[in-house]
Amino acid sequence: MSQHFARRMGTVHRSFIREILKVTADPEIISFAGGLPNPELFPVAAMDAAAHEVFKDIGASALQYSTTEGDAGLRAIITERYKKRGLTVDPDTILVTTGSQQILDICAKVFMDRGSKVVIERPGYLGAIQAFSLFEPEFVPVSLEEDGPNLAELEAAFKAGAECFYAVPNFQNPSGVSYSLEKRKAVAALADRYGVLFVEDDPYGELRFLGEDLPSVFSFCEKKGLLCGSFSKIAAPGFRIGWVVAPERDVYDKLVIAKQAADLHTSTVAQAIMRRYLETNDIESHVALIKDRYGRQRECMVEMIGRYFPEGVTITKPEGGMFLWVTMPEGCSSMELLDMAIKDKVAFVPGRPFYVDGSGENTLRLNFSNSDEARIEEGIKRLGKSIASFLK
Repeated sequence: MSQHFARRMGTVHRSFIREILKVTADPEIISFAGGLPNPELFPVAAMDAAAHEVFKDIGASALQYSTTEGDAGLRAIITERYKKRGLTVDPDTILVTTGSQQILDICAKVFMDRGSKVVIERPGYLGAIQAFSLFEPEFVPVSLEEDGPNLAELEAAFKAGAECFYAVPNFQNPSGVSYSLEKRKAVAALADRYGVLFVEDDPYGELRFLGEDLPSVFSFCEKKGLLCGSFSKIAAPGFRIGWVVAPERDVYDKLVIAKQAADLHTSTVAQAIMRRYLETNDIESHVALIKDRYGRQRECMVEMIGRYFPEGVTITKPEGGMFLWVTMPEGCSSMELLDMAIKDKVAFVPGRPFYVDGSGENTLRLNFSNSDEARIEEGIKRLGKSIASFLK
């Protein structure tokens, strides 16, 4: 039956992270592999109450088909939350999606043809690489520095005909890197100058626990720009509610058409419950709890790495988000290290899948959000042992 598969399916593989998660189902393994929020912080009781209220008050309406654009009340709440962060957004420019992953899919459908030049961070978000790859673009990787992308590489890519730049400027997945204010302005200016569509993915922006909040790159774009958001990291990933802000009407309309072709609309029930939860609870206080917990877990992981990792291994020290990035000496393979680490009952994600150019062999990603301090200390101790043995 393989002759019936579309050509594109031969170039896209299963998510490497999803495959690792199967291995880490062993309860004895301490996993830093998944990009998972901490389930202890899910607002279960509040969501339960919201669900009961939804079915009591609007009942059948919550079970009916709905508009593609999304629940009007929910979009109004998203608008108000942006306003508190200093960004003015028209609710009619917001399209509610089935998780932020769907945004990547419909953006690819709308903007990418086979061979389209798409700039992506190096390393880049694996979910975006997988979603875009189905549409066979030409990826143009741009190196990430401590404060954002290498601007010379970025301008060269734009000059060479890039049509789109996808980026995660806040606490990037996988590296944890955040763009400085200067680079945010510079990226927006370059995108405007060369007419490149800037797609800003911001699932982690509210999870800052060190430093000061910075305006989005999107806020500096005077021409083409999209801003993507999600409730997955600050409320509940299981509801699969994300959104994209698309100020240009023709762009917005094309995104709506692509979504209609995919699923008609995001779950009416999920949107209704999320809206009621946001109307009846203080989401800002809940986010503050998450930031406090993740900040302590990040601090613990950085401290334990300093204690247990051998010399010659460097890490990023993110000011927010859920991940930090490890770089081993050149010539080391994190893929080979993973086999050794699994035997020592600890897991991570090797870095190579995050690089579209096949590099990154000596890098790996660690997640600190889904483990308490005790498991972080024990897991980093095990991993440090694995790395020390591997480097001998």
